[in-house]
Amino acid sequence: MKVLKDILKSVEIIQIIGSDTLEINAISFSSRDLSKKDVFVAQRGTIVDGHKYIDDAINRGAVVVVCEVVPELLQADVTYVQVGDAATALAVMAANYYGNPSEELQLIGVTGTNGKTTIATLLFSLYKDAGYKVGLLSTIKIMVHDTAYETSHTTPDSLVINKYLRSMVEQGCDYCFMEVSSHGIHQKRTVGLHFKGGVFTNLTHDHLDYHNTFKEYRDIKKIFFDDLPKTAFSLVNADDKNGLFMLQNSKAKKHTYALKTMADFKGKILESSFSGMLLVMNQQELWSKLIGQFNGYNLLAIFGVTQLLGMEALEALKLISNLESVSGRFEHMVSATGITVIVDYAHTPDALKNVLQTIEGIRTRRENVLTVVGCGGDRDKSKRPKMGAIAAQMSDQAIFTSDNPRTENPAVIIEEIEAGVEEQYLNKTLVIADRKQAIKAACKMAVSGDIILIAGKGHENYQDIKGVKSHFDDYEVVTELLKQLGK
Repeated sequence: MKVLKDILKSVEIIQIIGSDTLEINAISFSSRDLSKKDVFVAQRGTIVDGHKYIDDAINRGAVVVVCEVVPELLQADVTYVQVGDAATALAVMAANYYGNPSEELQLIGVTGTNGKTTIATLLFSLYKDAGYKVGLLSTIKIMVHDTAYETSHTTPDSLVINKYLRSMVEQGCDYCFMEVSSHGIHQKRTVGLHFKGGVFTNLTHDHLDYHNTFKEYRDIKKIFFDDLPKTAFSLVNADDKNGLFMLQNSKAKKHTYALKTMADFKGKILESSFSGMLLVMNQQELWSKLIGQFNGYNLLAIFGVTQLLGMEALEALKLISNLESVSGRFEHMVSATGITVIVDYAHTPDALKNVLQTIEGIRTRRENVLTVVGCGGDRDKSKRPKMGAIAAQMSDQAIFTSDNPRTENPAVIIEEIEAGVEEQYLNKTLVIADRKQAIKAACKMAVSGDIILIAGKGHENYQDIKGVKSHFDDYEVVTELLKQLGK
């Protein structure tokens, strides 16, 4: 049991109606999850207003209601806490409830459009390989040292974040690496967390269904760096035009990394192939199993974090050279007949372009590149024609298919992808709505030496069609099909 006034510490309160010395059991922002002696936080969500469920929450046992608007009819045995922003209040309360676990960890946040998962996951692996107990909060999974938990959001809600951070502390973890999404920042899920450092990767076209404009998307990312304390560090990609913008007004110690411009952590790719690349980082050479310029940036960011956290440079470089690619991030294989298959999460125009540029830089130009790509339903529609244009222009054959159509009609999504294809590239495109059949077509067309890129879903092992998730793993599917076709 916790005492209410302790949980409300540092929360900006307008008024309290009732007692703040109540002992409470748990906190919830969903009335369905409540039991006796719980606190209900009435948030205004993007779809649902929690204020509508205050009565239901009380009926289920809530003894405290945290809200922005106090109900006209008050229950005598319920304490009402009026706040200006319920989402911020929830985040601070969640941290207090779990004893502010982020203060007991070296918590590093990674934000940007592309690269968040790779950087956070590889930092987790690197520090684990170095002998530390480590935590991870990512799109793919949550890790508390050796124990994995499923996750459905890039940045979980405040209660989930603090619950797992507390578990990490109890398990003796020293570090936690966390993806920080623009949704998470906007919805105040990271408020109340104590970050040791923040990393900015890049900013490209994504999530404009949620943020409306690119400027709004950019400015929300910047809030993360504005809120970092003087004791933290900020590490940004100086080659991205928004990198230095993120540092404006930040109180944190400012650092940069780059492949093209001068920076605190400077790198250069010397050689590149499908087996890896040779890089120079701060005048030290290393070989990495990872591929592509985008991974050059990811590895530089990782190196920068290790240095800012005090690791000896040569040890860090040795550990970096042993890192394996993250599931669904330029994950590749070569079939029995010499067909190279690449599975990548690229679901934005910039990410797709990066992967295809990497392939172009490695291939000898005699091989064909066959790209299988779609776009998710109920998401940013404006990126669809851009991805169609990139796939058609930069591939020898582009096959447009379904991704996760969700509640949308797959045929309509594909039409919007096709709309971006310039007339001279139309003869290089094909539409096969069924994803498995689209991959099969690419496998049939490919001959020894060709390269098949399956983009958009990466690590995901499901396909979401009309609210039903069915098992679907691109890597599994293409492996099985090539075997069936004797390729």
